[in-house]
Amino acid sequence: MSYRSKQNVSEIELENYEYKYYNELKKGSHRVKISDSVYRCPYCPGKRNPDYLFKELLRHASGVGSSKSTGVKEKARHLALERYMRRYLDVRDHSEPSTKAECSMPDVDQEFVYPWKGIIANIKTEWKDGKHVAESGTKLREELSRNGFNPVKVHPIWNRGGHSGFATVDFESDWAGFNSAMLFEKSFEVDHCGKREYYAAKNRGDKLFGWVARRDDYESGCPVGVYLKKNTDLKTVSGKEAEDQRKASKLVLNLTNTLETKSVCLQQIQNKYREINASLEKVMGEQEDILAKYNDEMREVQQRTCNRLEKISSEHEKATLHLKAQKQELEEREKQLQQREAQNETERRKLRKLRDEKIMNERATQEQKKADEKVLRLAEEQNREKEKLHQKIIELEKKLDAKQALELEIERMRGALLVMKHMDEDGDMEAKKKMDAIAEDLKLKEEELDHMEELNQALIVKERKTNDELQEARKELITGLIKWTTRGNIGIKRMGELETKPFLTATKRTFSNEEADEKGMELCSLWEDYLRDPSWHPFKIIMDKEGNAKEMIDEEDEKLKNLKNEFGDEVYQSVTKALKEMNEYNPSGRYIVPELWSFADERKATLQEGVEYLIKKWKIHRRKRR
Repeated sequence: MSYRSKQNVSEIELENYEYKYYNELKKGSHRVKISDSVYRCPYCPGKRNPDYLFKELLRHASGVGSSKSTGVKEKARHLALERYMRRYLDVRDHSEPSTKAECSMPDVDQEFVYPWKGIIANIKTEWKDGKHVAESGTKLREELSRNGFNPVKVHPIWNRGGHSGFATVDFESDWAGFNSAMLFEKSFEVDHCGKREYYAAKNRGDKLFGWVARRDDYESGCPVGVYLKKNTDLKTVSGKEAEDQRKASKLVLNLTNTLETKSVCLQQIQNKYREINASLEKVMGEQEDILAKYNDEMREVQQRTCNRLEKISSEHEKATLHLKAQKQELEEREKQLQQREAQNETERRKLRKLRDEKIMNERATQEQKKADEKVLRLAEEQNREKEKLHQKIIELEKKLDAKQALELEIERMRGALLVMKHMDEDGDMEAKKKMDAIAEDLKLKEEELDHMEELNQALIVKERKTNDELQEARKELITGLIKWTTRGNIGIKRMGELETKPFLTATKRTFSNEEADEKGMELCSLWEDYLRDPSWHPFKIIMDKEGNAKEMIDEEDEKLKNLKNEFGDEVYQSVTKALKEMNEYNPSGRYIVPELWSFADERKATLQEGVEYLIKKWKIHRRKRR
């Protein structure tokens, strides 16, 4: 089979462009007739005198269309203009037969098989094994692709006797596919192998014939028609254009609606974001101010406390050392004087003086003990002050309730006064007296409310000051009890500290007695490092029945799961217990915190319990010294 040369391809391209521009003119996309005698070329807008008579414009279109120096598109536009003028604007030529080029162009109302399909006929077949066979459609598709027709698939048509000698060529269902199909048909027509030649030829030989499938092929009873009816439909070019336009319009409408909806949503989100951002910045600013003020106050309190403790400790240590030195010196002198046995009165007076100094030293020691007792009494007074504070808080709450009731009463009286003012339009003297009485009572209530507000602020300030003093006393008590070596019911517990016993027990099950202690201490030290690591946070947040958030140990944590599987529940419980304590008392710093603790009840001890325990130990210690 032979195909068109480059010159023939250019002619097909020219005809396709001419068909395109001809349809645009038919649809009225360009205006040619200006008046009954004046015409204008829509493709030459830059001319100095663009107006023509009918015959002048026809000669212009014919001249440009036949010029060899003009481009393909420009020639196609003017050929389409000439054709349009002869067919629709010249009444005398309307009844004349169409030109050869016009006959070769497809009519917009002509029905084609859709999706676009071409038909190849007279395919060479062979008789083999009782039926006709031929080469596969793949070879035909590759040959058509090489010639620029872009086929999607070549489908051979079979019947009862085997290969029918026909095949359909599938093209893309868009306009590019339609253009490829028309080029396919034109190429066969140029070689005189089109549909008309196929049905007119008496001896077809080995040549292949081809054309684009239309209604007559679709409705034929041959195997090709059966296949087309089963797999395709009929559609005109104008119908396809209208369908594409409807789809495009619908798509544009949907995209426009979607864009408007998204724009509204975006504007709402932006407004919401600005509101939330402004609110968040305000809250963060207030929080930073409160935190900075609180930190400054805490630093001042801590600094005052440290300075006072250092001063007291230094003075106490100096006095104790001085008394001890004096006591040792007096004892040595007493021994020396006793050995000498005081030979004269002067020496006896010295001995009496020495004894008097010793008595004075003992008195100073007693005074020091009294000072210690005074410290304990101060602790007891702090405890009593705390009880008084609780009473004041209760009283403050009662006064707050009274304040709220008073505020409600004032609002009620203001409402009543307002109602009385509105009712006092008729000048009723009795109503005026009632209104004056209510106004006077309202003034007294407001003065009482101001007094209660001042008292409330004073109580709040005093409560805060007393609470700070109690916290300082608790810290002092913890500092003192840390030095106490024996462990009783009340003492200091190091919150977040790991117990070594479970680790030693676990390693003894795996290692020998010589290695168990060392391995147990290494394992305990390793997990102490894990506990101090702030980046490891094996906790999860859950909601209880009341809807409150609660932090719990994450049992699915990889480290904890491996620890439990390898060393057992006892070590696991020890680590999780230390984790909970550290997360409660120091989650950010992750270091051990001393706490006043009741070991008998396994809970945090109160300041009162700590003071009572300290006084009890002091009394026992004093009795032992006596």
